[in-house]
Amino acid sequence: MIHEAVYQLYPNVKSIDDKEDGSVVCFDENRNEVSIDMSAVNTKATELQTEADNKVDVKASAKAKLIAGEALTEEEADTIVL
Repeated sequence: MIHEAVYQLYPNVKSIDDKEDGSVVCFDENRNEVSIDMSAVNTKATELQTEADNKVDVKASAKAKLIAGEALTEEEADTIVL
């Protein structure tokens, strides 16, 4: 989720290199290094992970309701629309 967070917070970042120590180095379209606030990135990554986890829960709930023949909420229906 770190990469997704960087791309959302820093639209000028076009590529990210992962380092062995777990850090990242970000670059713009000209391969100039872009300075980022890792604290903000970690906060955003946590938010994105929470959203992803909640979507899984909503999808599981939708599936269970479909199997049981129960009505879905709009959010549940949105997760299964193709």
